[in-house]
Amino acid sequence: MVDKNIYIVQGEISTVVGAIKRNSRWNTHTPLDEEQDPLLNSFGHLKEILNNIKVISDVEPNVFLRPFLEVVRSEDTTGPITGLALTSVNKFLSYGLLDANHEAAGEAIENMADAVTHARFVGTDPASDEVVLMKILQVLRTLLLTPVGAHLTNESVCEIMQSCFRICFETRLSELLRKSAEHTLVDMVQLLFSRLPQFKEEAKSYMGANMKKLKMRAGGISESSKWKKQKRSPRPPRHMVRSSSGQTETSPSNALSNNNLSTGGVPFIDEGLSRTSLPASDSTGSSICSPSTTDSGLDSCSKATSKEDLSDLEQCGSASDLTCGRVSSSTQSENRRAEPTQSTSVESIPEVLEDKEAGADQSDTTSVHDMDYVNPRGVRFTQTTQRDGASLIPYGLPCLRELFRFLISLTNPHDRHNTDAMMHMGLQLLTVALESAQISSYQSLLVLVKDELCRHLFQLLNVDRMNLYASSIRVCFLLFESMRAHLKFQLEMYLKILMDVITSENMKMPYEMKETALEALVQLWRIPSFVTELYINYDCDFYCTNMFEDLTKLLSKNAFPVSGQLYTTHLLSLEALLTVIDSTEAHCQNKVLNSTAQQEHTENASADGGSSHGNGAPSSAGTLHAASVGVIFFYSDNFFNEIYLDLLTCFGCQLPVFLRELLDIKTKKKLLITGTEQFNQKPKKGIQFLQEKGLLSSPMDTSQVAQWLRENPRLDKKMIGEYVSDRNHMELLDSFVNTFTFQGLRIDEALRLYLEAFRLPGEAPVIQRLLETFTDNWHKVNGSPFMTNDAGFALAYAVIMLNTDQHNHNVRKQNIPMTVEQFKKNLKGVNGNKDFDQDMLEDIYNAIKNEEIVMPDEQTGLVKENYVWSVLLHRGATPEGLFLQLPAGSYDHDLFSMTWGPTIAALSYVFDKSLDDTIIQKAITGFRKCAMIAAHYGFSDVFDNLIISLCKFTTLSSESVENLPTVFGSNSKAQTAAKTMFDLSHRHGNILREGWKNILESMLQLFRAELLPKAMVEVEDFVEPNGKISLQREETPSNRGESAVLSFVNWLTLSGAEQSGLRSPSTENQEAKQAAILCIKQCDPEKLITESKFLQLESLQELMKALISVSPDEENYDEEDSAFCLEMLLRIVLENRDRVSCVWQTVRDHFFHLCVHATESCFLVERAVVGLLRLAIRLLRREDISSQVLLSLRLLLMMKPPVLSRVSREVSYGLHELLKTNAANIHCTDDWYTLFSLLECIGAGVKPPASFQFASTNSDPDTGAQSDSELSSHHPSEVTFDPGYTSDSEVYTKHNKSRIPRSMTDVDMMSSGWLVVGKEECESVSKAAAAAVSVKAPPLHHPLVNQYSLTLGQDLGQHDTKSLLKCVETLSFIVRDAAHVTPHNFELCVRAIRVFVEASLNGGKSCIFIGSQLSGRDKDGGGAARRGGGRASNQRLSRSHSDDEEDEGVPASYHTVSLQVSQDLLDLMHTLHTRAANIYSSWAEEQRHVETSGRKIEADSQTLWSSCWCPLLQGIAWLCCDARRQVRMQALTYLQRALLVHDLQTLDATEWESCFNKVLFPLLTKLLDNISPADVGGMEETRMRACTLLSKVFLQHLSPLLSLPTFAALWLTILDFMDKYMHAGSSDLLLEAIPESLKNMLLVMDTAGIFHSADSRTGYSDLWEITWERIVCFLPLLREELFKQTIITGNNTPHISSGPAAQHHSNLLSADPGPSPPAEPLPPTDQAPPSPPLPVSPEGPEDPPSSISQPPLILQPLASPLQVGVPPMSLPIILNPALIEATSPVPLLPPPGPRPTTGPSEQVN
Repeated sequence: MVDKNIYIVQGEISTVVGAIKRNSRWNTHTPLDEEQDPLLNSFGHLKEILNNIKVISDVEPNVFLRPFLEVVRSEDTTGPITGLALTSVNKFLSYGLLDANHEAAGEAIENMADAVTHARFVGTDPASDEVVLMKILQVLRTLLLTPVGAHLTNESVCEIMQSCFRICFETRLSELLRKSAEHTLVDMVQLLFSRLPQFKEEAKSYMGANMKKLKMRAGGISESSKWKKQKRSPRPPRHMVRSSSGQTETSPSNALSNNNLSTGGVPFIDEGLSRTSLPASDSTGSSICSPSTTDSGLDSCSKATSKEDLSDLEQCGSASDLTCGRVSSSTQSENRRAEPTQSTSVESIPEVLEDKEAGADQSDTTSVHDMDYVNPRGVRFTQTTQRDGASLIPYGLPCLRELFRFLISLTNPHDRHNTDAMMHMGLQLLTVALESAQISSYQSLLVLVKDELCRHLFQLLNVDRMNLYASSIRVCFLLFESMRAHLKFQLEMYLKILMDVITSENMKMPYEMKETALEALVQLWRIPSFVTELYINYDCDFYCTNMFEDLTKLLSKNAFPVSGQLYTTHLLSLEALLTVIDSTEAHCQNKVLNSTAQQEHTENASADGGSSHGNGAPSSAGTLHAASVGVIFFYSDNFFNEIYLDLLTCFGCQLPVFLRELLDIKTKKKLLITGTEQFNQKPKKGIQFLQEKGLLSSPMDTSQVAQWLRENPRLDKKMIGEYVSDRNHMELLDSFVNTFTFQGLRIDEALRLYLEAFRLPGEAPVIQRLLETFTDNWHKVNGSPFMTNDAGFALAYAVIMLNTDQHNHNVRKQNIPMTVEQFKKNLKGVNGNKDFDQDMLEDIYNAIKNEEIVMPDEQTGLVKENYVWSVLLHRGATPEGLFLQLPAGSYDHDLFSMTWGPTIAALSYVFDKSLDDTIIQKAITGFRKCAMIAAHYGFSDVFDNLIISLCKFTTLSSESVENLPTVFGSNSKAQTAAKTMFDLSHRHGNILREGWKNILESMLQLFRAELLPKAMVEVEDFVEPNGKISLQREETPSNRGESAVLSFVNWLTLSGAEQSGLRSPSTENQEAKQAAILCIKQCDPEKLITESKFLQLESLQELMKALISVSPDEENYDEEDSAFCLEMLLRIVLENRDRVSCVWQTVRDHFFHLCVHATESCFLVERAVVGLLRLAIRLLRREDISSQVLLSLRLLLMMKPPVLSRVSREVSYGLHELLKTNAANIHCTDDWYTLFSLLECIGAGVKPPASFQFASTNSDPDTGAQSDSELSSHHPSEVTFDPGYTSDSEVYTKHNKSRIPRSMTDVDMMSSGWLVVGKEECESVSKAAAAAVSVKAPPLHHPLVNQYSLTLGQDLGQHDTKSLLKCVETLSFIVRDAAHVTPHNFELCVRAIRVFVEASLNGGKSCIFIGSQLSGRDKDGGGAARRGGGRASNQRLSRSHSDDEEDEGVPASYHTVSLQVSQDLLDLMHTLHTRAANIYSSWAEEQRHVETSGRKIEADSQTLWSSCWCPLLQGIAWLCCDARRQVRMQALTYLQRALLVHDLQTLDATEWESCFNKVLFPLLTKLLDNISPADVGGMEETRMRACTLLSKVFLQHLSPLLSLPTFAALWLTILDFMDKYMHAGSSDLLLEAIPESLKNMLLVMDTAGIFHSADSRTGYSDLWEITWERIVCFLPLLREELFKQTIITGNNTPHISSGPAAQHHSNLLSADPGPSPPAEPLPPTDQAPPSPPLPVSPEGPEDPPSSISQPPLILQPLASPLQVGVPPMSLPIILNPALIEATSPVPLLPPPGPRPTTGPSEQVN
């Protein structure tokens, strides 16, 4: 079967031949002779061949292509025919008739390319001609883009491109055709550059030596007229290689490694031998190569790794003949000569047959053919079956380089041939090229980029044509995105140009240009790690500008609109700033996520051994900490080693890894800039400054200074000249000249280099000095080419003169410039009397004439530009041009610390000004990201700043309270800000410091405007029934019963706004308020409190500081605000109870300030007191802090008594709660003492212990409150010392004295326990007090009080009934639970009960608060009116403690309540009394098992009696004196039960004696008073029961009592009381009962034989006699009645000495009633410490203190052992003389008969 392709070719033959024939017939009207016409002839041959084959591949491609190509080449064919031939060729290519693998494919393709690029035809009309041109484009495109196109040679590719360019730039052609050419070019460039990775860089000596030059003149296809006919012969079918290219095509898949060569045995050139390619100038330009365009040699090399390469490069750089190699063998030379190169094509490049050779080595690269031999000239010999042994080399890098060079030349704006369209086209194709390929790895291309491309682009950025500008920026981006590592200084220049555009004030500058420049910046900023690289490579480089810093400032400034209107440029600037933030935030997030895994990885790595620390890398920890700022880089060692070792290997320089190094560089750079500025003003000063700062060594190191002068581009060249030419700096001048490399340079070239480094001064001697040093150095390094040094000096001077002569305008005006002959003549015989080399002089002359030696800095325009550019290239080639590429996120910490300020400012501005939701959202996102980064790196200043900005936008602090709900509710932006602010505080509160104040200010505003959630304004309260109280209370209309003052106060607090605002608010306002409330609910401000437990300690302390700062110190403080802050503080402390010890001192000081300094009770004080107790309740469970918390409760005792009494109800309820929940957690007597003191103060109105009051005199706010350890640790026994109270007025006036310094600071509580407050002048503290204070009190061995009195002698002030009830309830709770009664609190408990007994006596009517007081907290929960913006009143009164039910008098229910209290107390005393023995014995038992260091507990009767039974019996006895009959009777019953209880049987005689003296006798004495005048009968009964009790006790314990030496006195005292009671009653009850009791006692005593004595003559003892002497006084007939015996009379009655003695003492004392302390020793059983006496208020409720007719007597101890009266005591009882009479054994005035009955009050008085 015949191949279908054969038919295709035959069909095309028919078409073309038919057309030719038709055309010929049309023209000549005669048929063509096929034999004679060469075109038809060749088609005929082809037909024959095709008829004889089966498959198209049997015939070579050239064979079936040749006739068609001849038609294309023929100049005689018309356009349509040429077009048909082109169509056929295109079809063959498209259908794949050419097999790429066919051995002759290359030749066919080459022929095709040649024919099409040189197509000739007879033109008809322009339209038809353009169709043919279109077809040519089509074929060229298909040719290059199909797979067979790979066989094209470099030369052909260049010609193809050139043909397309011709069409593209021919302005006379139609737009459509030009555009088609443009598109074709785009496709071709894309294909060529996408194939770049397949090509390898050639050895430098051979590449592109004779590469075809692409050159295009603007405005025409060629220099001749359009399509000028050129006679040319058809190309021979096989021709020799025209192109000499140094290219080996790499296609790794076919790489073979055999060395079998077809011609000669020369091994391959190794591509690795030298990596730098060096193009040669084409000195023999072809017909289209303009002589002005020569390719400069490469002048820099980044990959040259050896010095040889570099020297090689230098030698070759300027040589155009490329004679770098050596001829290795004559045979090779002969081989090369034997290859004649025939070129019939005008466009071909003449072959230069020069012997060139380089080191031979081996290459493993192959082309699509098998093995090619590349001769050193760059000609490739392919193994083929070609007859003449020559072959074609497929294209490679040379044509790409040529194309790239040509595209770059198109962009040169200074080339007059380049039209805008051409430049635009060049930019467009460069964009395609850069998008398609990675150029940086090809040195030959990179060198073009570094120089011409960048230069042209930067020049284009200054044109005002927008399309060129935008295209240039696009190309720049592609360059710097991929190649910035090679373009350090180019990038710097580019950014400066962009900055100039952005900041330009030029009104003509289009806005779009600024916008485009900003967009370009944003785009660069988005490249990962770009900004980091900017920062490291420029900001941290001594001689580069602070690129990153300057750009950040620029962007920040640009983000602020001047007009207030936001434009795109502003948003773009913001976007650039945000890009840094975005990337940093992303890195932080990753670090957070990876940190755990990374740490594990590090641990594993360290477990595997330190292998990762090889390679000389530092073996620091995997995680780097920058201690100063808390930065953490989460990188493992391996990570650092890999990256930085790579960098070190690449760059051979140290990378600043650590922040401190960077900071060091930055600091030095600042100093360097300052030094440079100073140098530019006064060189000496600058050098001195740098020496002082240690940047230059001192004394001066000339070579170091010289180096600095050479390398610092910021220095003023004029100043350098002045400084080095100074005659004092000759050494420096030598060093300076030595920094130049003059070797191998002609003297004028060296001089040019020298004079560019500084400004030559004008004075001749100075010039001479400079030139002498120069010529000496030049002469030496160049091997002394002249006869003498002076010759060199003269020549150098001549060069300078020639320069002036040729180029100075002033000189040229006067003289004709010097000619070369004149120049030579001037220098005749100067070289040591000989002439210089004339050719050299001529070269020098021409060089100077053509190019002036200039001081570039002083020039403008192109001269300066060229100089700046050459300096830039030069710097780029030095190590300074090293550009470090870094892993993204390396120096985020530094970058953020530089950008956060501008960014937050810009964000704030945009947020503030913009109305667009998307922009607002963008700003908020920016805020959030900044916050996240700040939190990650611990930048609290950043976060504070952020929060402060957001607070401002919430409008909360700026609006007035009345408008706030409406304004805030209707402002969505403010709500967004509020939500963001709260959310960020919740998330990153850890790093908040100053910002807490602003958040708090916002919270307070919300509180004032009543927008906070209910839970935040409702706080715990002890007194309220529901346990809650709101901090915001509604106002109530003033009650009619209120005083005028209160009405006035209420009127004041209602501002006008409030009154006028009574009308209901509008719907909009209500909606706005609802929106505001909803928004705040979403903000969840309460989370600030609940989440505070997760805050770092420092942040927590700042938050608490902010809360405390809203306190009464401030001038215009608001009480409610303070209360709100106090509540927040409390809740925060409770949330943080795990670490409360860290903040306790601060909290305690705040409470001290609020409570102790308060001079009147107010709402805030009330909240503070409640707060302190709430804290105590919650914190007591924590062992570590409980003792400090309990100590802090003493603050309440330090409060001024009037203030404390006003909050007593809160305290009593709070204490009740505290003990109910925490009694088991209190283990120390001191703590119990504090609690019981508090209970007594608030329940019974006892004044706080004086020692606490001293502490409160220190009101110095600077000294602050004492620490807990400074609060004295009082033992209860210390209270027995009472210096007499300082009166209130005294205590408070002390505040006005000068500040009192603390005398002791933070003394350890346990060791010292006392704080002496105040200075020496404090007279209120007596010396005794000082002595007591300075010594630790002994443990509690003694009873607390004077036990000879039933009362404690406490001065009870007013107290609140409800408080009393609550306190009794509390006591009851402790006593009834045996677990709570401990050795630490037992005696305190007993004492407290007795205090309450006294307070509740007679219902406590004398002490309760009477009357209504000003109240801020009424029954209905009202309060001071809510204030609006004005907030007139600053104080809110606390709730009163009058009883709520009634305003006047005592409430109706009160009596039952107080009755209950007394009954409870009785019951408590009885309970304790009965349980005492068991309790004590169990304690003693426990103590035996546990070794304790405390006081030993004894359970004997003596201890029990003194510390427990006796005080309790006294307490019960005191209630027997209550005015209320029910209480009296019950108390008597309890007393009787208690005295006759079984446990008391163990007491011995002395204790029973003291029972009489301390309990019964004082009771009977008191009952003689007129306690309840209204209830006479009841009193009679009480007295009768008391007497009966006395006799019962006496009789029951008669046996032990008899053993007492003082029995007689005791008995006589009992008789005295019988006497008294006989006459005390008004009814007969006592008259009947007492004789009965007496009879009973006498009979029992008589039966017991007490009255009998065997010794006396009568048989009766002295006691018998005395007894009857006493009884006769009041019952003269009793003896008769009882004992019928004879009554003995006479003077021998035994006399008891104590009676008269007592009387005698009494009489003595009556004359001196003054309170003198007792001096005599006490009886051994009942010791009590002495104390200054104080008067005690009358004890009866209705008894007014009446004037006493006789001065009261103070009982002293009697001289004899008989104890009748009362021994000395703490607070001695003061009795009336009548009482003394009653207690005296012998009547003072014995009456002759029965005494008249008198009322009790008379008797007492």
